[in-house]
Amino acid sequence: MIDHHTRPLLTRPLLTRPLSRRGLIGTALAVASGLTIGTAVAQTQPGLAPASKPVASKALAPETIMSIRFAFSGQTFTATLFDTPSARDFASMLPLDLTISDYATNEKIAYLPRKLTEQGSGPFDNEAPGDLCYYAPWGNLAFFYAGYRWSRGLIRLGRLDAGPRPLMTRGEFPLRADRLS
Repeated sequence: MIDHHTRPLLTRPLLTRPLSRRGLIGTALAVASGLTIGTAVAQTQPGLAPASKPVASKALAPETIMSIRFAFSGQTFTATLFDTPSARDFASMLPLDLTISDYATNEKIAYLPRKLTEQGSGPFDNEAPGDLCYYAPWGNLAFFYAGYRWSRGLIRLGRLDAGPRPLMTRGEFPLRADRLS
């Protein structure tokens, strides 16, 4: 006869004994924060190991602070800034009249009148076309319209709302940046 303590985890009943007060509170907190019940119970019950690391059920998106409008070469597009020190510093400079030009094969750049704070910056992932970034060493905005990788000094400020299509216009143009909200 096989004891229930030696059976594989998948064939064991989820709860082999009543939850303690600590286990019940832990489970309630885990459910409220979006973790799966099985993982939460396994973490609070001695002898049960979770099948995998707890993972939040929803992706955590960065908080946003405002929408801005850019206009150049007869095109208007919007971007949403994230709630970061650098993005707030950029927003404090608006409205701005800049010059946007091509750089490399994946981005357009526009130099700002002064450098932004770098407080709270660091590596990020999920780089994608449509990212609005600040390149601290040169003091310029970087509008990415093709794939790129994070590099030292690059700070993501936000995202273009409708994607990078307006950035495909080649050349150098006056650029206007205004606050929408």
